[in-house]
Amino acid sequence: MEKFGIGQGVLRQEDPRLLRGRGLFVNDVNLPGQTYAIVLRSPHAHAEIKSIDIGAAAAAPGVLAIFTGEDIAADKLGVPGMPAKWKRPDGEPMKYRPQPPLALGRVRYVGDPVALVVAETLDQARDGAELIDVDYVSIASVTDTAQTVAADAPLVWDDSPDNVSGVFRAGDAGAVEAAFATAAHITKRRFVISRVFAHYMEPRGAIGAYDEREDRFTLHADVQYPHRVRQLLAEKIFSIPEQNIRVVARDVGGGFGTKGWQYAEHRLVLWAARKIGRPVKWACERSEAIQADEHGRDNVTEAELAFDADGKAVGLRVNTVANIGAYLSAIRNLLAAFTNVGTLIGVYDIPTAHVTVRTVHSNTNPTAPYRGAGRPEATFVIERMFDEAAREMAIDPTELRARNMIASDAMPVTTALGLTYDCGEFAINQAEALKMASYSEFASRRDAAAARGKLRGIGLANPIERSASPAPDFAEIRFSTDGSATILMGTKSQGQGHETIYKQIVGERLGLAPTEMRVIDGDTDRVAFGMGTMGSRSTVIGGSALYYAADKVIDKATQIAAHLLETSAADVEFANGKFVVAGTDREMVLKDVVKASFLPAKLPAGMEPGLFESATFVPDDDTYPNGCHVCEVEIDPDTGVIEIIGYWVVDDVGTMINPTIVKGQIHGGIAQGVGQILMEQVAYDKDSGQLLSGSFMDYAMPRADNFCPIDVASNDVPTKRNPLGVKGAGEAGTVGAMPSLMNAIMNALAQVGVEHLDMPATPERVWQAIADAKS
Repeated sequence: MEKFGIGQGVLRQEDPRLLRGRGLFVNDVNLPGQTYAIVLRSPHAHAEIKSIDIGAAAAAPGVLAIFTGEDIAADKLGVPGMPAKWKRPDGEPMKYRPQPPLALGRVRYVGDPVALVVAETLDQARDGAELIDVDYVSIASVTDTAQTVAADAPLVWDDSPDNVSGVFRAGDAGAVEAAFATAAHITKRRFVISRVFAHYMEPRGAIGAYDEREDRFTLHADVQYPHRVRQLLAEKIFSIPEQNIRVVARDVGGGFGTKGWQYAEHRLVLWAARKIGRPVKWACERSEAIQADEHGRDNVTEAELAFDADGKAVGLRVNTVANIGAYLSAIRNLLAAFTNVGTLIGVYDIPTAHVTVRTVHSNTNPTAPYRGAGRPEATFVIERMFDEAAREMAIDPTELRARNMIASDAMPVTTALGLTYDCGEFAINQAEALKMASYSEFASRRDAAAARGKLRGIGLANPIERSASPAPDFAEIRFSTDGSATILMGTKSQGQGHETIYKQIVGERLGLAPTEMRVIDGDTDRVAFGMGTMGSRSTVIGGSALYYAADKVIDKATQIAAHLLETSAADVEFANGKFVVAGTDREMVLKDVVKASFLPAKLPAGMEPGLFESATFVPDDDTYPNGCHVCEVEIDPDTGVIEIIGYWVVDDVGTMINPTIVKGQIHGGIAQGVGQILMEQVAYDKDSGQLLSGSFMDYAMPRADNFCPIDVASNDVPTKRNPLGVKGAGEAGTVGAMPSLMNAIMNALAQVGVEHLDMPATPERVWQAIADAKS
């Protein structure tokens, strides 16, 4: 058998099935007796609900039930809960603002759910929703992040006079103050990090069923964390034992962090199914998605970076206003705001730092993790600051970075914001990326572009991200009597290639061929436990659990082989799927040992038959993928159009289980980062609060012709924080793409005097910035 294991760029095992249309996504699932649901959503950014008249809708053909917030309140469904105990600026506790599944008395953003219509067919549900008459009284709204904290800003919540939800702080303010007092140079900038939306290939959906005989719910949904969804629904919402709910997530057409655990529709379809005694199916329309789902990013940051006379950074001070939307339903809504502020330090030796984050409410969708979940925002700030500081001090930005990098032999090192980097070669990453980009020859390329009337710019970024934070995950290997294996994982694939990765790990450890393995995830009745997939954790934690489960298989199978080979287990060696008695030609293949494990007569005395092993792994600390991105652009000053000319990456994701999949992840991440810088934005009308980018007609996303070839190289430094040495790769591309591209744009625009530009750098904005600079 040809080797199939760790380090090989084999083709993805799941792709033939998916490319042939044989996937099973949530909208492909249909249950006997199924009904259809439509959610009626608010057309107002902020309004009082005076009345809801459902009479005509209830009488419409096929309509089975119409539910409003009062119906939910009458049944006393629970709320997700909030473990964070932050304070407000005035010292008062942060107020918990859970979003009701259906609005009660007031709506607070365009898309806030108001009523649920259940009917025999989808068209009948739509018709019923159109007949509901809601009497709204509009209230002033605020959607702009910076404006939320203005003295005259409309209030999202009447008892919050400044719209501030809570304050998070990290670092040592006193030490920063002292460092700034003696600094030779201080660079200060303001950055706007725009609100964006995941736009996964598959819009969300949910099907709820209730079995009265078993008193048990089943939820089919495209979620990233099936077991956590089950836990939330059972413990917090319905107050029932977890075993009374089954959650099934089959194929998921993209998640990017946004397909979270506390969406109202999960509760609604289960609750409604019990109410009407039939399954209820809700499928989000593409045109509904931006109104229905959580958004990402949306920060305004003021940063200051202080240096001594030698260009060594001495202190960093950051103040961020993070827009969390209208509601604070769960810790998810805060994760991007605080969990990754530590990476504001970047890969640099900055001895003092202090960060303040104010989370604010606005009349917009709640925000939550989106590919990177705070990492791209943090890296954008520190990498933009190094470029701006280099420009002010007339130092080459690559040189300024090199002066301040943490040395590889200084690690492990604990930064001023409390993170402990264990390994990495940051200086080598930058040097290799600059070499790939022919950085030393850039000046001649700039001159050639100028001769053609174009502005050429180059930018770089040295991203580092906090990944795979300590939390347990589960893996199980179950052998059948014929020697084939079923792998059950607590993580949940949304297109990352988990089936291939996990088969490669087991193939490496046990010598099995890919055709002898099957991977199962996403079903709480089949998989014992799992935390799910987010934060670049699946291979790091799930893969490590699988590694240890394979260890247990080897341990037990070695004892069986030794018994059958009539020798001591200490004399049996296992490699490449074979058990060999050391120093002899006596051997057994794993498949034969597995078959024997089911025959009690062939087992050592007292051994339990069968070969089924599981493991749970939790790391001691985070991992820190890192790298260097270099981007080169050309701008047409007459039109403002930006063309990406070159893109080079050196990445350290630790051990690469499958280099091809890693490169695919990096390419995809870069695409999302580039999209945010060049064109993507969830936009609202500042006066009415109306959503202006609710469809693909208005929300631009990058296409193939927005990119050049992307050259990805690796400088792998395996971590010792897990047995595989992996660090995580799912978010690396996005983290580096945003600052490197913006640095390249600003480097080009500096030639015509442009000093500031907020994302997205659309042609109109770029052209206007050039015109303003000239005037």
